[in-house]
Amino acid sequence: MDRRTKWTYCIGATGRDAAYALVSMFLMLYVQYTMNLTTAQFAVISAIMVLCMVWDAINDLLMGIIIENTNMAMGKFKPWILIGAITNALCIVALFSIRPTGWGFVCFYSIAYLCWGMTYTMNDIAYWGVLPTLTSDARQRDNLVTIMGVFICVGQFLVGGIVPIVVAGNAVVTYRVIAMIVAVSLVLFQGLTAFGITENDRLPKQKQLSLKDMFAIFARNDQLVCMGIANLLFNVGCNLLIIFGVNFFYIEYGYSDAGDLVTLFTVMYGLGTLVSQALYATIANRFTRLQILKVVIVVLVVGYLSLLGFGYVLPKNLILLNAVGFVIFFAQGLFNLVNIVMINNTIEYDEVRFQERHDSVISAVRSFSVKLAGGINQGISTLTLIVSGIYVMSQNISALEIQVGQGSTTTAKALEQANGYISMVTGSQALIFRLCMVCVPLVTLVASYVLIRKRYRIDENEYASLLAKLGRDY
Repeated sequence: MDRRTKWTYCIGATGRDAAYALVSMFLMLYVQYTMNLTTAQFAVISAIMVLCMVWDAINDLLMGIIIENTNMAMGKFKPWILIGAITNALCIVALFSIRPTGWGFVCFYSIAYLCWGMTYTMNDIAYWGVLPTLTSDARQRDNLVTIMGVFICVGQFLVGGIVPIVVAGNAVVTYRVIAMIVAVSLVLFQGLTAFGITENDRLPKQKQLSLKDMFAIFARNDQLVCMGIANLLFNVGCNLLIIFGVNFFYIEYGYSDAGDLVTLFTVMYGLGTLVSQALYATIANRFTRLQILKVVIVVLVVGYLSLLGFGYVLPKNLILLNAVGFVIFFAQGLFNLVNIVMINNTIEYDEVRFQERHDSVISAVRSFSVKLAGGINQGISTLTLIVSGIYVMSQNISALEIQVGQGSTTTAKALEQANGYISMVTGSQALIFRLCMVCVPLVTLVASYVLIRKRYRIDENEYASLLAKLGRDY
C-alpha cells in the first residue's frame, strides 16, 4: 500500500462522515424543531424513515453485488465512491432546503430521504469495500483503520460541535447554509479518495454474482453472520445516545443554553473517539481483541449506569457529565474499531475455505447492520418522544423557529418563549426519556459482546494461520 493511497483514503473520510453526521444527528431535530408537524405527520415520517432504512439495509447487499460485478476503466470501487458522493450531496441540500408544509412535506421528505439513503449506499459500500483490498497485513490494516478513524472523528466533530451552537433561534436558515457547506465538502473529500487511491486486484476476475450467490456467500460464512448480528446490536446501542443527546440537554438545561453545552459534550465525543482511534493500534499490539472488548464492556456498563443516575443519585455536575461522556465515547470507539477489523477478517476466512474473495459483498454486511440499526433507533426514538410528551412540547418551539425564519419575531423573544416551554416538561416525562436513552444501549451493547465472545473464532492466531494458507504475511 503506497502512501498516496493510504492518506487519500483516510482523509476522504472527513467529508463523508461530516455529511453522515449532519443527517444522522440533526435531520430529525430539523424536522422536530422547524417544521411544526402534527403528531400524526411526525409519526408517519418516522415510520417511512424506518421502512426506508430497512430497504436501505437490503439495498446495501444489492449494491455489494453491483460493485462486485463492476468492471470499469476507473476500477471496481472508485466510480461508485464518486457517483455516490455527488448524488448524495444533492439529496442533503434538498432535505434541508425544500420546505412544503403539512402532508406535502411528508410526501417530499419520504422521497428525498429514500434517495439520500440509496445514494449514500453507493458511496458507503464502495468506500468500505475497497479497504480490505488495500492490504492484508494485520498491522497495516489496524494502522489504516486507526488513521481513518481519526479523520472520521474530525468530520463528525466539526458538524456535531458547530451545529448545536448556531441553530437555536434561527434554525431554518442556518440548517440550509450548513447543508450546502457539508454537501460541497462531501464531494471534495470523496473526490480526493476516488482519484487518489490505487485499487489492488486480489484474485483473477471471478464470475458475475447473482442475488442467490450473495445469500449463499452470507449463509456459508458463519463468522460473518455472527459479526453482522453483533454489529447490528452494537450500532443500536451506541447511536441512541447520539440521537437522544440534544433533546436530553434541552430538557435538562433549557433551549437557549443547551447549544454550548451540547458542543462541550460533543467535544467529549470527539476527544473520546479520537483518543480511542489514536491508541487503537498500540492497544491492539499489546492485547487481543477479546481482551479489549472485555474491558470495554465493563467500562460501558459503568458509564451508562452513571448517566442514568446523573441528577438523581449522582450530582447534576457538568464536569461529571462530560467525564462520563468521554469514558463512554472512548469505550465505544474501541468497540467499533474491533468490530471493523473482525468483519474484515472474515473475508480471508471465506477466501481460504472457498477460494473466492468478495470484498464488497462481505463489507456490505457492516453497512447493512448500521442501516438496519438506524431504522430500529428511529422507531425507538420516535416512540419515546411521542409517549413521553416531549414531541408535543417541541412543536411549540418549532412554531417559534418558523416565525423567526419568516421575520415575524426576533431570536431573543423566541429563545425566551422556548425556555418557558421546556420548563413545562414534567419529572416523569424526563425520566421516561432518560430510561430509554440509557437502558436500551446497555442491553444491546452487552448482548453484542456476549455474542462475539461465544461465537467468533477468528482470533489473532487464527487470522495469522489464514494468511499463511494464502501465502501472505501477517
